[in-house]
Amino acid sequence: MSDQAFKNIQALKGIPVNQFMATMGFISASLGETCTDCHIGESGGSWDRYADDTPRKRTARRMIAMVSAINKSYFAGQRVVTCYSCHRGGERPRITPSLADLYGPPHPEEPDQIFKEGPNKPTADQVLDRYLEALGGAQRLASVTSFTAKGTYKGFSDIDTNPLDLFAKAPNLRTTVVHTPNGDSTSVYDGRIAWNAAPATDSPVPVLELTGGDLDGARLDAELAFPAQIKQTLKQWRVGYPATIDDKDMQVVQGTSDGRYPVNFYFDKKSGLLVRLVRYTDSPIGLSPTQIDYSDYRDVSGVKMPHKWTVTWLDGRAIIELSQIQTNAAIDAARFAKPAPPVTRNPTKK
Repeated sequence: MSDQAFKNIQALKGIPVNQFMATMGFISASLGETCTDCHIGESGGSWDRYADDTPRKRTARRMIAMVSAINKSYFAGQRVVTCYSCHRGGERPRITPSLADLYGPPHPEEPDQIFKEGPNKPTADQVLDRYLEALGGAQRLASVTSFTAKGTYKGFSDIDTNPLDLFAKAPNLRTTVVHTPNGDSTSVYDGRIAWNAAPATDSPVPVLELTGGDLDGARLDAELAFPAQIKQTLKQWRVGYPATIDDKDMQVVQGTSDGRYPVNFYFDKKSGLLVRLVRYTDSPIGLSPTQIDYSDYRDVSGVKMPHKWTVTWLDGRAIIELSQIQTNAAIDAARFAKPAPPVTRNPTKK
């Protein structure tokens, strides 16, 4: 929990570490600030220094209490107001309307609620069937029961790319290993539990078990690695409003795992291929979106597989580019076991 892993936790006690970090990302994105804008500059090289108090941290605690009180007093405890409601990416809330926003083109809004059922054409089944056909057909897709891949990973703060290994086995096992200069960073989903293991320079917890929306996201990524089972992965499938990405028309289809928050899929109307996925992780102060863009589809053993993924979240972005994929490869079951704490190779580098 947050108050076991970190020092000087006051406003966000008793929540899992992954939810605590998602909350920090939500605050960072809402204010357009970095971690060290609220914490001291020295915290960039020491996890312990994040515990140092600052005037901005004390203000943030008051703001968390204020927002909670507003929602409790005026919205029956429902989370209607968040940091983003007022700040909108600025350090201070705006008090004067912007003419540019008023008369400029509207900003595209990502639907974060379940669509209402309507007489949409084509149906969700038809869009998903076309996607499966575009990938090579349901029969060929079902014949792929595992794959390994090699490529590169470049995080938002990385100067260089790092080697990456990926292992996946149907229906829902997936492991990714990024070989960084500081040590290996490993993400595992074993069909029930997910972990992230990272060097001490990159994570406050050596092996972090994921909970809530992060666990759902890891499960979804593992299952969607084998698209033949996409219809069974989520429920309440429905078609949404058309959208545009890079001047290309998209058909939006939405599904959900729990009936609370949606997963939005953007399929290219012309090719039928999946271009973007947006899913949400809940935190104590707001929803945190994760966006995955898929591109560079290539033929691998008779099916099309994306070789480039761009993963974007509130406080970061990573680009994964695969150079080779081997389907139906034999994979040791140990690859999907809980990872061991990684060895930090360069403990002085943050």
